Amino acid sequence: MKHLLNKSAIRRSAHRMITVTALCSLVLAGCGTSASTEKPAAGGAAPAAEQAKTAEKKVVAVTQVTNWFAQPEHGGQYAALKKGFYKDAGLDMTIQPGGPGISATQIVASGKADFGMGQGDEILFARQNGIPLVAVMAIFQKNPQALLFHKGQAIKGFSDLNGRKVYVGSGVAYWEYIKKAYKLDKVEELKYTGQLANFISDPTSVTQSYVTSEPFALKQQGVETDYLLNADSGYSPYGNVLFTTEKMIKEHPEVVKAYVEATIKGWDYYKDNYQEINEFIKEKNPDTPLDKMEFSAKAMSPFVYGDDAATKGVGYMTKNRWESLMKQLVEIGLLKSEIDVTKVFNTDFIPKK
Repeated sequence: MKHLLNKSAIRRSAHRMITVTALCSLVLAGCGTSASTEKPAAGGAAPAAEQAKTAEKKVVAVTQVTNWFAQPEHGGQYAALKKGFYKDAGLDMTIQPGGPGISATQIVASGKADFGMGQGDEILFARQNGIPLVAVMAIFQKNPQALLFHKGQAIKGFSDLNGRKVYVGSGVAYWEYIKKAYKLDKVEELKYTGQLANFISDPTSVTQSYVTSEPFALKQQGVETDYLLNADSGYSPYGNVLFTTEKMIKEHPEVVKAYVEATIKGWDYYKDNYQEINEFIKEKNPDTPLDKMEFSAKAMSPFVYGDDAATKGVGYMTKNRWESLMKQLVEIGLLKSEIDVTKVFNTDFIPKK
């Protein structure tokens, strides 16, 4: 379990703000999408019209890179892969897992993958630095990132964090917003290392977390926890945003459409069939036990299927949400100037409800 806890915890530090140096070093390349034409079956028995239809059908090789090792937070994509939704859409799909030190934004920007997964603020940081990434759907309507504390502590709101040790990644956007919004000038800010031993040993401390992961792992060690959801602070970027490049959208809109529709179909399937898909995910990531996956699937359900998604469907995004996030990042100084958010996201490929 210690192994599980450490791997789960490391992910949190992977979601840091993209630096100008890293982004400016990228050289944009062409999208890696390729197509091959299927040949009609030999024998000449098929009608001419059917042969023509088969000849026109193309299978496109596509790669998407996630933000961590295979896990329920990617359940819809793995459902679409296992159930053949990508294949039915004409996509020969490869899901490339992320991990420590892997930046999906850099991989997609450089043309080594067609689609990636990240946080909403990451897309804005990329745009600021001239990297033309575009969000095409958001898996989490509400981000499950949170500040975790020991159950029973006198913490009712974010202002109660003053005077406490808080383990958090340096420069992460949500923490910069929360510090300023709630005047947290008496917090003892400590570097988040991916290890939770110090948090466990100090009942008054607080640590960054995902509500779909750390609470389960800590409970296995006898530590009961509670949390403040970052989204409830007023800072609420879309989470696990799926994105591509402007070039991909311009040159291969049919591929983007097929990808988004098949992914949404996968998430719709995962909602009621997560146990089946979790078995498939475990094949890709044997280190994560099924009971932990069960916890994650249930914990993340309202974040995926609630709020706007309840009526508009999985993946839905609005201009107001993106604009609000952009203005908040300008206010706290993480964006130099305002950005035209209509270029940051594109909902044209999401099926209308």
